[in-house]
Amino acid sequence: MTRRIALILALALALVAPAGSAWATATAKPDVLLSWTQPTAASYASWNAARLDRGPWQEYGFDWSTDDCSASPERPLGFNFTVACRHHDFGYRNYKELGTFRANKARVDDTFYADMKRVCARHHIAVRAACYTVAWTYYQAVRVFGSVGSVRQAELDRAAAMIREN
Repeated sequence: MTRRIALILALALALVAPAGSAWATATAKPDVLLSWTQPTAASYASWNAARLDRGPWQEYGFDWSTDDCSASPERPLGFNFTVACRHHDFGYRNYKELGTFRANKARVDDTFYADMKRVCARHHIAVRAACYTVAWTYYQAVRVFGSVGSVRQAELDRAAAMIREN
């Protein structure tokens, strides 16, 4: 219930606050960031729309930089996790900048996993289980290792074997 209230507040502040004002940037940035780092399709869609049209958000000073999936492939076994990795980088970088990374890391990691599962849900049922397995592996890597996690080739080989079995 508290997250829902915070999300509604963040969206209201983002819509009501005058663009470019110091009040909007100082007060609403953490709230907008919170609204864009929830493990929901709506949160992802809002963040992605802003990513594709950054102009209205320029005054907030968000860090949009990314290294995609760091040391792991962006398209393991053909499953395209590139944008999910970019969303994850966005959360990590901006919470670190605000000094609230530790308090938000678990949710950003959960959001990453939810984003990848949405990618998997679009795949044919014959390969969906392998996609979920790779997504789980990526999720565990970031959950345990933070921003330095990567997926080893042996784990991708196991997932590829699952695809061949189906």
